[in-house]
Amino acid sequence: MNNPIRLGLKENWQQFTVLVLVNMMVGGMVGLERTVVPLVGTEEFRIGSDIIVFSFIVAFGVVKAFTNLVSGALADQHTRKRVLIMGWLVGLPVPFLLAWGPTWNWILAANVLLGISQGLAWSMTVNMKIDLVGPKNRGLAMGLNEAAGYGAVGLTALLTGYLASIYGLRPHPFYIGIAYTVVGLLMSVFLVKDTRRYALLEAAQVKATKSEESENKPGLFWVFKETSLKNRNLLAISQAGLINNLNDGMSWGVFPLLFMSMGVGLEGVGWIKAVYPVVWGVGQIVTGPLADRIGRKPLIVWGMFVQVLGHMVIGIELLSPLTAGMIGSILLGLGTAMVYPALLAGISDAAHPSWRASSLGVYRFWRDIGYAVGALMAGVAGNLFGLMWAVHMAGLITLLSGIVVWVKMKET
Repeated sequence: MNNPIRLGLKENWQQFTVLVLVNMMVGGMVGLERTVVPLVGTEEFRIGSDIIVFSFIVAFGVVKAFTNLVSGALADQHTRKRVLIMGWLVGLPVPFLLAWGPTWNWILAANVLLGISQGLAWSMTVNMKIDLVGPKNRGLAMGLNEAAGYGAVGLTALLTGYLASIYGLRPHPFYIGIAYTVVGLLMSVFLVKDTRRYALLEAAQVKATKSEESENKPGLFWVFKETSLKNRNLLAISQAGLINNLNDGMSWGVFPLLFMSMGVGLEGVGWIKAVYPVVWGVGQIVTGPLADRIGRKPLIVWGMFVQVLGHMVIGIELLSPLTAGMIGSILLGLGTAMVYPALLAGISDAAHPSWRASSLGVYRFWRDIGYAVGALMAGVAGNLFGLMWAVHMAGLITLLSGIVVWVKMKET
């Protein structure tokens, strides 16, 4: 009590830095799967159906989406730190299952656990950073958070591809995940401090509207309706988040198989898979604070359109497959970097601090359902028309989503 808490990035830089490092470990766990796991399905387990191969992404996306929904409510009711630690504990078996699981069902089980772990851990790093910085630097905070997480995704995807090209698909590429889980858990237990009191401080500083005064702490069902249907801004942002991760889910499953079939080697596929999340992550260091300066809506709309351009480039036959894949992935990463922190900051702007964590949970529910939708769409399109058609369909859907934001969203 002798040191009163204050909102702001500068005022809380030490704890903010710890959370950035923790989120690097969280992101690295997803990066374990980006290059290698689809190839484990086709080459080691000899699975011929795209839908079955992409089932691990569906399992991950659905479980993570529902965990996001619950984690937001848990964060509003209990300590953020406790939920973060729970996420790491659930994730401990994942690298072992990926490295030594004897059947595809073990890979699916690993992705169920990974979805729960990510839904708890990544959600808490987002909520805790938003708690610390307050409204002034929200875009910058989300840019730094997502830069750390998705930068680690990309670097880990590159490293696992390199290790797989030397030592084989399993188990060596997954040893990195053991280090991530141990370091992440120890940091969360011993270095992370809970931030819920910062959210309570901001809530006390915000002048509530009459409706919010009458229902200061609404239930999850009310927040779900408000975020998904009733509030135009929250609805527009939620659908954009879903389509954004539809692209990620599609590329996660399709790109390794598509580019390998086009003659790109495993190390080249690793580069294609790495550059997307690296540009996505590092770009948010710029686009996060930019969202604080020029607003959320322009970055969301134009970011979706840049992603459409990335899909178009991948289908250009005049370019070599590796060149088309690299340029397309850079554009996808750039567009996602524009969109991602603006979406999170926009949700945080529109939701009252008393139910903001729950609203973020609902948004992240819809966003991560996109993994499953993208994987299913890609599997069906791949089986019926070929994998390149999955890329074309994702581009068309992304174009429509950007138009929806353009028409429905008002600047927050």
